Amino acid sequence: MTLVNDAVAPTAPTAGRKFRALTVKHLDELTARAGLSAEQRLATRAVAAVLPFRTNAYVVDELIDWSAAPDDPIYRLVFPQEDMLPAQDVARIADLLRRDAPKAEIDAAARAVRMRLNPHPAGQLQLNVPDSMPGVQHKYEETVLFFPKQGQTCHTYCTYCFRWAQFVGEPDLKMAGDDIDRLRDYLIAHPKVTSVLFTGGDPMIMGESVLRRYIEPLLDLEQIESIRIGTKSLGYWPQKFVTDPDADDMLRLFERVVAAGKNLAFMAHFTHPRELEPAMVREAVRRIRNTGAVIRTQAPLIRSINDRPEDWSAMWRTQTRLGMIPYYMFVERDTGPRDYFAVPLGQAYEIFREAYQGISGLARTVRGPSMSATPGKVCVDGVVELFGQKVFALKFIQCRDPDLVNRPFYAEYDPSAIWLDDLKPAFADAFPFEHLTLGGSAAHDLAASGPSLP
Repeated sequence: MTLVNDAVAPTAPTAGRKFRALTVKHLDELTARAGLSAEQRLATRAVAAVLPFRTNAYVVDELIDWSAAPDDPIYRLVFPQEDMLPAQDVARIADLLRRDAPKAEIDAAARAVRMRLNPHPAGQLQLNVPDSMPGVQHKYEETVLFFPKQGQTCHTYCTYCFRWAQFVGEPDLKMAGDDIDRLRDYLIAHPKVTSVLFTGGDPMIMGESVLRRYIEPLLDLEQIESIRIGTKSLGYWPQKFVTDPDADDMLRLFERVVAAGKNLAFMAHFTHPRELEPAMVREAVRRIRNTGAVIRTQAPLIRSINDRPEDWSAMWRTQTRLGMIPYYMFVERDTGPRDYFAVPLGQAYEIFREAYQGISGLARTVRGPSMSATPGKVCVDGVVELFGQKVFALKFIQCRDPDLVNRPFYAEYDPSAIWLDDLKPAFADAFPFEHLTLGGSAAHDLAASGPSLP
């Protein structure tokens, strides 16, 4: 497949701009633009001392409706909110900022808050990381995740991001690696691995020459059927694939992956329909698809940002029209300011069901609502009444124990439940997965249910 050069010239104002990051030092100016008072701006800075903030000129100039800020969904997607953290924590850090306390004191207060926010959910560090393999996670037998050292940032940070711990300057919380030879050896030693997912951060923050050093050594491994790239770049900086200096080189790299017989899958994060509107996005999608890559779309369901069925049906229809494949609606993970963003599971299912009713069969490739929990990806399949009892119908889309995949199980209906840990088993004394997470070491759990420690 040959790179198509007859690109439609994007008309967006940022078409010719270089990437410009906006960070905490710009936060006061930007939140003032949103109409926040001085005290509100100080509280926002206090939250940003705990959780990461970064955006860019494209998001600020073209995606946010400033006339609707601070209630605009894209604004809420990007900017920290005063009530994302407990009021007493915000007040304490705001007071430190107000009296210009030493940085070490502010950092210590922020770290104390972070450690209460479950920075690495679902047993990521305890259960998923093979011994002496920094930057690698291996939760499911077929798939290995790799966190490239140079890809541990993003074009813009989402306020709900479950990888927030990667971006706060805490070395003990960060997952990153750069030894591609060790990754290759690990894959060869685990021949059941068929897919490698590059994640972060965002791998597409890297230039083509850096990304190539990670991808090319995998292309001659016969066992690898697919290479995936988890990225928000299409929503936050589509110029990466259209007008950036190495855009054409990047697309030629994608072509080489496809020519090597691998499925190159872009796991593209689109959180709100507005991210799909700019002409630059549509041109980037066209160019990526012309390389032979497949674009699959996913995002979590987030209160106050995309918690309306019409948001999801609009996204799925537009994505299908542009040739992308709707893939997942996730449940907000149990980390960071989870309680601020979470939608109860019963409501999440109704939003999914109503949105699903409004799309054609081509878009019904999407799955959800799905919880990426410790034992695996648990899908809420329905809310039903069985034997006179209202229950959640659940199933594993993926699981540490492959034998549990696609087997239905049930939980008592709880209108306030927002995560798997909130649920109680129905018609049984225990959930079928409890042997995976109770009473045993991480090594034992992994050895019993999939990838083994080297």
